[in-house]
Amino acid sequence: MKLRCANVIFILLCFTILVSTAQDFDRDDSKWINGWTNFTPNTTVYPTADEKLPNIIADDTYLSNDTVYLLSGDTYVIGNATLTIQEGTVIRADHKNPATLIISRGSKLIAVGSEAYPIVFTSNKAAKSRASGDWGGIIIAGSGKVNSVSGNGTFSGFNPQYSVYGGNDQDEQTAILRYIRIEFPGNKSKGTENINGLSLFGIGAASIIDHVMVSYSGQDSFNWTGGANNMRHMLSLKAEDDDFQISEGFKGDLDYLMAIRHPYITSAKGSYAIEVNGYNKEQGFLKPSAITDVTITNSTFVNLSDKSNYMHTTSAISASNSALVYLHNSKISGFLNVVKFDESYTSLAFIERAFKMDNSFFNIHGDGVEVSYKPSKGVLDVLKYNRFTQDFVSMDVLFEDPTNKFAPRFKLKKAMNNYMVMQ
Repeated sequence: MKLRCANVIFILLCFTILVSTAQDFDRDDSKWINGWTNFTPNTTVYPTADEKLPNIIADDTYLSNDTVYLLSGDTYVIGNATLTIQEGTVIRADHKNPATLIISRGSKLIAVGSEAYPIVFTSNKAAKSRASGDWGGIIIAGSGKVNSVSGNGTFSGFNPQYSVYGGNDQDEQTAILRYIRIEFPGNKSKGTENINGLSLFGIGAASIIDHVMVSYSGQDSFNWTGGANNMRHMLSLKAEDDDFQISEGFKGDLDYLMAIRHPYITSAKGSYAIEVNGYNKEQGFLKPSAITDVTITNSTFVNLSDKSNYMHTTSAISASNSALVYLHNSKISGFLNVVKFDESYTSLAFIERAFKMDNSFFNIHGDGVEVSYKPSKGVLDVLKYNRFTQDFVSMDVLFEDPTNKFAPRFKLKKAMNNYMVMQ
């Protein structure tokens, strides 16, 4: 009997520790942004370009940091060629003939910077004259699985010969990217949504994407189309469109994402920190198990709004075409709602299977959840057991140092236990 009581006490003690840990999760988890990021890229003076890169790279090529390179127009890495970029290298991107770097299927990009010497892709404009969408961005086409009926796809606006993505090689390695900054991408001159900061089409599980910052994109900052991979430490700063757009059956764990938005920087159709699309309606999908399924943890999604401008914000998350989303140990602040579901989510039971959120915090000015079906009774249940502010709180009141120009901090000023719990 004594042993049984001891076991019960031990279990209760463990449960108490776990609950306390869950309630007090808001440690300073943004240290990973220190050192290699740049929150004022428009004022940074970069050296002028020394050498123009060819528009077709068909052989293995190495870019060294003692040269500043110019990208002009569409530059394709083709065949089995590997483009390797040394840490600390600066690549200036033409705005007059908007540049885009395309890593075609079968080729590879190895760009490994460091905290002290990140690799920088930036606009060729002078300091204080750069703007969102000055150039295209980086597109990487892999051979991983996509959930369309055909099993592959083609991104528009570029040479069709080098625009095919997808296949059956789920474990392929198309890219190794570490400590990269991509500034002022997302050019709209071609009228295509494929030109984002970093676009990953059919990326394989062996690719490594870690510590990437996209700043002032004219379209999405990050875009995943199909593929499967686990990635960490990705930062989106003041994108016009979505910060993280995920579609066509991508499956993976995304850890330590950060999106910093502003209510006056948005697209006409509405912009979200996360937009998750289960499948492409025009292409169909193979089977229910192939639906886009993403887990996001330890992440921060902030719109720098206050009570004078919060009415210009949308939901933090948009879920469409039956996509599956799990959000854990994260913060959402400054948006209208936590999540918006399209008409494909036809009931509360469906939503509860498709969307999970726990051990997280939100500060919003709307109802919390937006759905298309009526009546919508009970939809707030999907936010159960997460903490929230009873009334909307401006960012400068809520966070410690949200507008710091060197390394903004989104640690809550008050302890988590001071906030209400959705029940």
